[in-house]
Amino acid sequence: MTVIVTDAGFAADDWTGGFEDRADVADLASDADLTGIQTRFNELALIRVAFPSFADGRGFGIARRLRDMGYTGRLRAQGHVIADQYAMARRCGFDEVEISSELAARQPEDQWKFRANWQAHDYQSRLRAS
Repeated sequence: MTVIVTDAGFAADDWTGGFEDRADVADLASDADLTGIQTRFNELALIRVAFPSFADGRGFGIARRLRDMGYTGRLRAQGHVIADQYAMARRCGFDEVEISSELAARQPEDQWKFRANWQAHDYQSRLRAS
C-alpha cells in the first residue's frame, strides 16, 4: 500500500486504473533519458519519477528539466523520498510524493507537514526580497 504526500498531508492515492500499459502515464527511472518525451506531454496525465534511494537525488533534476521543458501535468516522486526532502521535491516541480506505508509509519504525517511551507524559507526567495 502506498501513501500520497501533498502540502495538506497524507492521503490515499486518487489515481484510478493503475499504471501498467497506460498511454497517459510515464514511469521514469532516476537515470531516464528525456529525449523525445516532450512530444508526449499533451497525452501524459501523470509522470512518476522513481527514487530508488533517498541518497539518489537524480530525480530532482529530472523533475526540474521536465518543468523547464514545459510539462504542466501531474508530476509525482515515487519511492524512497524522506520528509527532509519534501520541500526540495516541491521546489523542483513535483506535485506530490508517493511513499510506502512502512515509510509513512517511520516518518509520520506531522514530519511531512512541517516541511509543507516549501515556498518560504529558501535562500532564493530571501535574496529576491533583499
